[in-house]
Amino acid sequence: MTGIPLIIAFVAAVALMILAISRFKVHPFLSIMGVSLILGLVAGIPIVDVTLEDGSKVSGLASVIGAGFSGTLSSIGVVIILGALIGAILEVTGAALKIADTVIRLIGKTRPVLALELMGWVVSIPVFCDSGFVILNPIRRALVGRTGASSVATTVGLSSGLYLSHVFIPPTPGPIAAANTLGVGDNLLMVMGSGVICSIFPLIAGYLYANFIGKRIRSADEANLEEVAKTYEELIAEYGRLPGGWNSMAPIGVPVILMACSSIASMVGTTGFVKDLLSFLGTPVIALIVGTIFAVIQLNNAGKMERFYDLTNETLKTVGPILFVTAAGGVLGKVIASSDMINYIREHASVLQTMGIIFPFVLSAILKSAQGSSTVALTTTAGIVAPLLPLLGLSSPIGACLSCMAIGAGAMTVSHANDSFFWVVANFGAMTPGQGYKTQTTNTLVLGLSAMVEIFLLSLVLK
Repeated sequence: MTGIPLIIAFVAAVALMILAISRFKVHPFLSIMGVSLILGLVAGIPIVDVTLEDGSKVSGLASVIGAGFSGTLSSIGVVIILGALIGAILEVTGAALKIADTVIRLIGKTRPVLALELMGWVVSIPVFCDSGFVILNPIRRALVGRTGASSVATTVGLSSGLYLSHVFIPPTPGPIAAANTLGVGDNLLMVMGSGVICSIFPLIAGYLYANFIGKRIRSADEANLEEVAKTYEELIAEYGRLPGGWNSMAPIGVPVILMACSSIASMVGTTGFVKDLLSFLGTPVIALIVGTIFAVIQLNNAGKMERFYDLTNETLKTVGPILFVTAAGGVLGKVIASSDMINYIREHASVLQTMGIIFPFVLSAILKSAQGSSTVALTTTAGIVAPLLPLLGLSSPIGACLSCMAIGAGAMTVSHANDSFFWVVANFGAMTPGQGYKTQTTNTLVLGLSAMVEIFLLSLVLK
């Protein structure tokens, strides 16, 4: 199957998946896997591996499902486990409380959502948004406990900040790849500056929506008002003694610094042993291993090393369901990518060319919603748009840069069940899949549209 019927089948499959999860209470893992299997069969993916006459091979549906599942786990599985373990240790030692208190003193007790949004926006410049959410979630939880803020509002605020810099600001791989393809890769400073500027509208929109939806939805980890009412001294007394500022930040700060150094080294063209070492240490898995070591040292200094085994065991029990559902989302994305849908969209992109700066946004949003990965949406759309820039009136460096930003805005629109970030936000934010659609999915629509409004306005004055 190809063409419009395949797109209709995709829309029907997503609707069926949402209905099964929200209405009939089918577990998300079973729902996503079942829909992926059905969609793969309808899309015409062969049931077994096939070797063509030219010697090339076409993966069968079983291989596609396996590749989607294992690919997602290999890219984010260990990151989620180590990040969750670090978070558990930070909570047990009181380090998360210490960090939260520092944030409160800097930003103010009345603005925890803004603090988390800005924190996420900065952290996700060198760090993938999935990893960033896992790393910063302990601080989010501690801020909820210290201020009584809405857990949903803080989750949406943190997600907003992380997602914006993930799609807009190099050295995140997606924006770098798109900039190179569009011919502005040698002027990354301009791309980074554009990403900062184009974050203004969506940062405001994300903050407003976070506070709006936080008043209407309650997650499973909302603040206990009796706990919030406790004085700071009473909370400290429960932990015995809080770790110092550096010890508290090290398990989170060191991985972020390592990943940032790796990205910067790659961007400035560092070579030789230094590049290899920084690339190794800056790999998310290795960086979080280093962070875990600092967390274990912190646990030992707090005199609670005997709890390490139980903390690890409980962490694995907690993240297991998250890993499997996230991997199932990867299966759905892989099935769609293995169908003819992406090729069909690419071949008929000329229909949208008259839309000018809106065209890169719409095409990127279609690809993002279809296959789930923002990075894939960025790189694929950039490849389609690059030869069309003169036809769109965007051939100047500024025009190409704005096109890169429009593609980034589309690459946020929207995050749903085939996106690993959706499940990270929903599960670590203690929300049901239905609540995830009302918060994360709707918020990414708000972010994408508000960003595109700003980009369109900029395109009217910048040539």
